[in-house]
Amino acid sequence: MAKRIYCSTPKEDGFYMPGEFEKQQCIWMIWPERPDNWRSGAVPAQKAYADVAKAIVQFEPVIMLASKKQFENCRKQLPLEIKVIEMESDDAWARDVGPSFLINKEGKLRACDWTFNAWGGDLDGLYKPWDKDDKIARQICEIAGADFYRTEGFVLEGGSFHVDGEGTVMVTEMCLLSKGRNPEMSKEEIEKKLCDYLNCEKVIWLKDGIDPEETNGHIDDVACFTAPGEAACIYTEDETHSFYQAARAAYRTLCGAVDAKGRRLKVHKVCCTKKNVYFEDSFRIENNDCSIDRKGGDLCIASYLNFLIVNGGVIVPQYGDENDALALKQIQEIFPERKAVGVMTREIVYGGGNIHCITQQQPLEMK
Repeated sequence: MAKRIYCSTPKEDGFYMPGEFEKQQCIWMIWPERPDNWRSGAVPAQKAYADVAKAIVQFEPVIMLASKKQFENCRKQLPLEIKVIEMESDDAWARDVGPSFLINKEGKLRACDWTFNAWGGDLDGLYKPWDKDDKIARQICEIAGADFYRTEGFVLEGGSFHVDGEGTVMVTEMCLLSKGRNPEMSKEEIEKKLCDYLNCEKVIWLKDGIDPEETNGHIDDVACFTAPGEAACIYTEDETHSFYQAARAAYRTLCGAVDAKGRRLKVHKVCCTKKNVYFEDSFRIENNDCSIDRKGGDLCIASYLNFLIVNGGVIVPQYGDENDALALKQIQEIFPERKAVGVMTREIVYGGGNIHCITQQQPLEMK
């Protein structure tokens, strides 16, 4: 049955996006394949995606979307308990192209279908075309049985915000005020749109993200809510680290922030990698006019904060870095009632994202 598109807003209808730490139904992912973004024909990235999916399925169901061309290859690489569904896409970023799922107090499910333009459209987008990706959210809603709200013309990605499920949303100015998204809108207008569609009352604005060239500074590399009234933030005391300025500024802002309930946030520190991660000269990639060039020496956005909270667990990026164990320990301490599981994700970082970027949670629906 075709799902209903609502012309009202979630706030008007009593729907809101719950915090990632709330109970979940399943996780959605998209299988990578494009050779102009992933090195070596995406083969190494596919293994990393499979490893992430296998880690998640220990805790809850995973649904993987794969193109017709890649369906059999994807199916062979995943255990049978992971469902694979044929669907065409432009790339493999479920967080940003998938729906942001909503629930109401009765536990009924709906979703937001944001307009997607590949992180900046013709101005500074990462690839073209992006029309298949802009259809993904609606197609997922059809499968999930979720009516949805389409924000036609309002560009947003799921990785550009975090919510606490209690009226607060966290974003960066670098991303949401970038000229490639909604240049005709003021900061106040963007804030109202966020609050109307995520059903929030308070927006916490951090100044910068750490990936200006990729997503224009998505929040999910820098900070997130870990519980009502609590947040995690990347942090380093190494003044030579590439993320030092943005990390320290974000931490200061969060420590001074008050949420929609009037609570001053408790902020947990999560370390940065000891060494920067770079795209290597030896990597083979098919650079062309349809996507940004990836070349040796490019800084990769390797953040431990780009983890995914799941039922009973937290899936944490690992890089083969000296600080891997420390990051896993810190995140385990933040979530004492969940199991922190590390997955090697350098290959995903080489393509411009990480665990949170390639996943999208669907909250538990009360039917």
